[in-house]
Amino acid sequence: MYQVPQITDSIYYVGVNDRMKALFENMWSLPQGVAYNAYLIVDEQTTLIDTVDVCYSDIFFHKLDLILQGRPLDYLIINHMEPDHGGSIGLLRKRYPELKIVGNKKTFEMLRGFHGITEGLHEVKNGDALSIGGHEFSFLMAPMVHWPEVMFTYEQRNRVLFTADAFGSFGALDGILRDSELGNRSAYLREMERYYACVIGKYGPFVQKALANMDKQGLAIDHLCPAHGVVWTPEGFGEARRLYDRLSRFEAEDGVVILYGSMYGNTEQLADVIAQSLSAAGIKRIVCHNVSKSDPSAILADIFRYRGLIIGSPTYCGELFTPIANLMNLIRIRDVKDRLYTAFGSYTWAPAAVKKLIPFAEEMKWEFVGEAVELKMSDLRARPQLGPRAGYGRAPPCPQGLASPSSRLPSHQPRILTLLIKIK
Repeated sequence: MYQVPQITDSIYYVGVNDRMKALFENMWSLPQGVAYNAYLIVDEQTTLIDTVDVCYSDIFFHKLDLILQGRPLDYLIINHMEPDHGGSIGLLRKRYPELKIVGNKKTFEMLRGFHGITEGLHEVKNGDALSIGGHEFSFLMAPMVHWPEVMFTYEQRNRVLFTADAFGSFGALDGILRDSELGNRSAYLREMERYYACVIGKYGPFVQKALANMDKQGLAIDHLCPAHGVVWTPEGFGEARRLYDRLSRFEAEDGVVILYGSMYGNTEQLADVIAQSLSAAGIKRIVCHNVSKSDPSAILADIFRYRGLIIGSPTYCGELFTPIANLMNLIRIRDVKDRLYTAFGSYTWAPAAVKKLIPFAEEMKWEFVGEAVELKMSDLRARPQLGPRAGYGRAPPCPQGLASPSSRLPSHQPRILTLLIKIK
């Protein structure tokens, strides 16, 4: 017989797994699927926190029926209106016409736009409370984590915090519910990191505000329930919280991401030279991504993880190689901070790529380290020429503490590697 999982004796998990969707937000790969989490609290009155993607509404309603057994649904608390969580609201209201919907002012603007619902609303603000019997909810506004209407809901009796997308992850829940049931927590945290980089990444300052608000409230938390992924318990939440704190401050580990595009393999050869030289110089963590093949979500996760970023591109129709330009835009809109950066490229008759890569440092407010290099055609026997530093004038001296690459590396390897000591 089908069993609806429980968080506590009165809080039920009524979410669903989606193993059909190939791309989250039609952009990010889902090799292990994704879960849409929703939670039902049963007391003198009944309360649902969030819904699920409308494609799974039948399964979702079946779970509600199993628990409610003919009882009405009294409240829906909307923590997040994004359609993967709010998609079933319209159908839910038709099913329970007396349902009272709880949210903030921004929530109700979106509720009207998505579902045309304007009545039966209960507006809440930061710190407001709602009692349904033995359970009392309080509300913490968490705008821009990662939509402006996002809020967290705290249930006091069981010490449960519902956090919308915050602390969520890609991956369906394969028979598990809590972090304590994970067979490989490290692998799960990597997927959580990938989710953060793709979905939340731009909004680090707002995540910091939400974390500070949680601390200010002094919330005791026995269960933290996100809208995707496992329910966090005291066993694993400390690690998840530290990861979120690090990512939202754009704090990175020592290491280098080499991000390159290559049409015929020449730019790739230069990327390999750079990677080998970094390794010879003592850099232990080096990741190379061919942008025409690598998963963009994996690229973004690595850029959030490591401090050094090197981007290489061939000149293509007098511009950057298109996949490189696209990846740079993904980085740009996430406003990644505090990276060490340099660039390289290749051309046949008219160099342009490197000249266009260099200003990215100034745009992102990153430190440009060393000198960009450009390879003409495919001759790696000769030392690649130093690329132009458009808008930078003369190349600055090697930053303090950097070793002279000529003293450490073979002469054919580019001076781009003045990056290396800073990130060891």
